[in-house]
Amino acid sequence: MSRLIVDTSVVSYLLKDYSLAGAYRQLLRGHLLFISFMTVAELYRWPLERNWGERKTALLLEHLRSYTIIPYDDEISWAWARIKSRKGRPISHEDAWIAATAVSYEVPLVTHNPRHFVHIGGLEIVTLPS
Repeated sequence: MSRLIVDTSVVSYLLKDYSLAGAYRQLLRGHLLFISFMTVAELYRWPLERNWGERKTALLLEHLRSYTIIPYDDEISWAWARIKSRKGRPISHEDAWIAATAVSYEVPLVTHNPRHFVHIGGLEIVTLPS
């Protein structure tokens, strides 16, 4: 069973049962699934910004239990600094943390936004065909 790090985009598709959720569930089936601490932080913003009630927030927390969360560490921080320091290829802070997590752990990143990550050396991207 191989390991995969799941990007926020895919986690949100699965959470909301978006039209691509079934295809991503199939792609993820049989793998050990991980998410970056940054994905957790991004998703925690939703209840706050969208005034979710307790029930909807509880569903989010339950969904996140499907993944092993990779916490911040020094190696990931150095990888983040290298990614953010690259010239000519801007990347959001959030995407840089997620990419740094995948690069540090040498685990493929499953995303529906491959264009955000394609220029990062050492990062294997897994996505659905467009």
